[in-house]
Amino acid sequence: MKRLYLIAGLLLASVAGYSQGSPEYGGGLKFNLDTTGTKYMRIIAWNQIWFKSTEFNPGTMVNGEEATSSTDIGNRRLRFLLYAQVSPRYLILTHFGINNQTFTNGGAVSSTGTGGYGAGKKPGLFFHDAWNEYAVVLPQADKKFSLTLGGGLHYYMGLSRMTMASTLNFLTLDAPIFNWPLIENSDQFARQMGFFAKGKAGKFEYRLSYNKPFATNVAPVDVPTADAAVAVDNNGNTKWSKAGYIEYQFLDQESNFLPYKVGTYLGTKKVFNIGAGFYNAPESTKTSVAGEIEKHDMNLFAADVFADLPVGSPEKKMALTAYSVFYNYDFGPNYIRNIGIMNVGVPNPDFAGATALAGAGSNQPLIGTGNIWYTQAGFLLPSAAEKPMVRIQPFGAFTYKNFEALEKSSTQFDVGANFFINGHHAKITTQYSTRPVYTALDDVSSKGEFIMQLQIYL
Repeated sequence: MKRLYLIAGLLLASVAGYSQGSPEYGGGLKFNLDTTGTKYMRIIAWNQIWFKSTEFNPGTMVNGEEATSSTDIGNRRLRFLLYAQVSPRYLILTHFGINNQTFTNGGAVSSTGTGGYGAGKKPGLFFHDAWNEYAVVLPQADKKFSLTLGGGLHYYMGLSRMTMASTLNFLTLDAPIFNWPLIENSDQFARQMGFFAKGKAGKFEYRLSYNKPFATNVAPVDVPTADAAVAVDNNGNTKWSKAGYIEYQFLDQESNFLPYKVGTYLGTKKVFNIGAGFYNAPESTKTSVAGEIEKHDMNLFAADVFADLPVGSPEKKMALTAYSVFYNYDFGPNYIRNIGIMNVGVPNPDFAGATALAGAGSNQPLIGTGNIWYTQAGFLLPSAAEKPMVRIQPFGAFTYKNFEALEKSSTQFDVGANFFINGHHAKITTQYSTRPVYTALDDVSSKGEFIMQLQIYL
């Protein structure tokens, strides 16, 4: 009987993590593997389609033509996640899909030009997660400690809550991306291969991992003096990385059945957490000064606070969601990465004016040695009906970045709203965002982008 209660609790926890604001959804696509339902498989499928209108950095062209702006539509995420609870202690998980397909890029390898494998066409599926885990100490209501060990290509990457964010229930349109500081360099779409431990200790939740970063080999540019050195990703015979995140949950206890942290519960839980985390990778970047190569450790730290609270009269179903995080990043001297999500712009070689240091299109200085402070907040507006057709959640976000490689800090904001048709399972999100544009180390201006997202998940 205790075992049945335990399994029922695990099932409810897994459902709760994916059904914010939509109790009608229930357990989703779930298939029993035995007659008792204690062994089962669950499938989650989702897509996020973006319509974008973007102001470009100076010196941009699109598909061979000069451009200062563009409108386009693309597939931000098309994914499947499958997991099987094959015993009360043993779980297998697989997660695969595509990301960032536009009309000019994001297609299969070597998809260029015109034709069946032209630019942007037929992107290849790849694995985001693939791991096994075993519950050494099962989570039970009468015990304050639990421990699960696992290994594979995993998402238990520590650092911050948002570093392990679910992509199904963001408060804003998307993550700010700098929450995944290794993205597509020494990780595979925010994952690394290794071993992890997760569990609870009273109101503490912990996640620790020991991983083998993917190899990087960017050649450092040789400079005459140390103050001009710029660190680049080059980890040689890669050393193992260490990561961790510890969180104290003051109010309702969140599920850690899966690693994906919820962005907004829409008032279905009462949550207030504080957390801190780290990532360390020895000798992961290199500089070259007067012909001498120097290796640098990667040391990343974060501290954050998250609140999701019902407010006002219960019948109004209002809720406040807020999150704030401070990142201290050290990748080595003057390290910086310029990224533009679903960027369709490329450099215009004939442009005569001052181009952006970050490059063409929607690129911006996104990740680097220095400090980042990010804060977001949203409010779920009151419901006038028992089952309203649409729930509305306005939100805003603010980012402050101060990178060692740039002489001026930058600020940027996002503002928008979620329109929930059936919780996060069917929603439309609109967002306007600004980004910094540097044409010199001490000269920064701003450009903007409007995005509308259509999201469905089952």
